[in-house]
Amino acid sequence: MESKHLLDWLRDAHAMEVEAEQMLGARIQRLERYPILQKRLEEHLDETKGQIKKLEHCMGLLGSDDSTLEDAGAPPAVSSHILSATMKNEDVVKCSIAAYAFEHFEIASYKAIVKAADHAKEAEISQICRESLEEEVAMAKWLKEHFDETTRVFLERSQGDVPNSTE
Repeated sequence: MESKHLLDWLRDAHAMEVEAEQMLGARIQRLERYPILQKRLEEHLDETKGQIKKLEHCMGLLGSDDSTLEDAGAPPAVSSHILSATMKNEDVVKCSIAAYAFEHFEIASYKAIVKAADHAKEAEISQICRESLEEEVAMAKWLKEHFDETTRVFLERSQGDVPNSTE
């Protein structure tokens, strides 16, 4: 029973990351005018794919098999809403805001999983999810550090002032 919440939260995180993978893939294709952002999101997509595999491994450590993943359900509504806003909107600033918010949702999710893994004395799961947590923190930091420049470039392009910027 110690690991019930842990397994539930791992399943939620898996569903969250699967949806993130799909949405990132779609968004990356539309960022050719923002190659720096596009490149970083491509890197994060690779991280996300790795996180999915790690989460599957963690669930396996708790005796869950892949057949239960189909029944895991959708991620919590807030993550779906944030991802939707991120990926449907062509305004790169609004997308950056939503992506930053979603990264913090992922950070909170991984923090809860790490606490649950520690509580259940599941050291391997804790370590694996700490690594994913670090990746999410790094992505949120990157988005924050590049937000002002992305916004500036977007505003200038909206006025037609910066045809060849690389941000």
